[in-house]
Amino acid sequence: MVLARQTYEDFLANPHCLIQIKLYFIIKMLSNPGRPSMCKITYKIQKIQAIVSTGILTLWFGFWVSFCVADTVILALGDSLTQGYGLRQQDGFVEQLSTWMDRNGNRVRIINAGVSGDTSAGGLARVGWSLEEDADAMIVALGGNDFLRGIDPTETQKNLDGIIRIGLKKDLKILLIGYKASGNYGPKYKQDFDTIYPKLAKKYNLVLVDNFMGALLGKVDEGEHLQSFLQPDMLHPNAKGILEIIQAIGPDVQKLIQN
Repeated sequence: MVLARQTYEDFLANPHCLIQIKLYFIIKMLSNPGRPSMCKITYKIQKIQAIVSTGILTLWFGFWVSFCVADTVILALGDSLTQGYGLRQQDGFVEQLSTWMDRNGNRVRIINAGVSGDTSAGGLARVGWSLEEDADAMIVALGGNDFLRGIDPTETQKNLDGIIRIGLKKDLKILLIGYKASGNYGPKYKQDFDTIYPKLAKKYNLVLVDNFMGALLGKVDEGEHLQSFLQPDMLHPNAKGILEIIQAIGPDVQKLIQN
């Protein structure tokens, strides 16, 4: 795995990263039978430093570098749309957002905490342990399955409120991504559901994306066919649809971490 020159400069300029690598190798070698001499340990460390200097890394070592140079860690808490249902890994929401952020000069690591079929209640139940890993920001994209199942909007709002409060207690920056309900359950249900996200964003002063699927609906307004952005189930975006969504949401995520 070969990283860009800028990545190496950043890595080599960070003494904490080299210390972590050295400690890792010392622990690994001391845990082996025979306990190698300090000369051997020193040799191994010098060898690793030489490898870093030449720009050649193994895949696992590349993970260490990417972890060390990332400025911001973002947890993406959501359902199948976040998880990347029906898509190749590189075409999913998290992967395409990571690519967009990198191309726009943002050094981030995004954790995929999307679970297919999850509701706001499921998100609330797992957000605590999902945040056990240190994070700086959180994207909350839940509620789509709530309205598909006709769950009371009051319950959805209560659950999302709980998720947000847990994130704020951990001093996280939060981006809230909303959904728009269909009219299947009547106009009152739709009105009550659609106002959940603006209310919470105003209450907690959050960055808000009004509708996860908004970019695709915008394409329809421009005369394009919705089918070209969706998978055959007509519910989940295909790779092209995710790209349109990322291009719309990306600036909001950038705004979130730069504020």
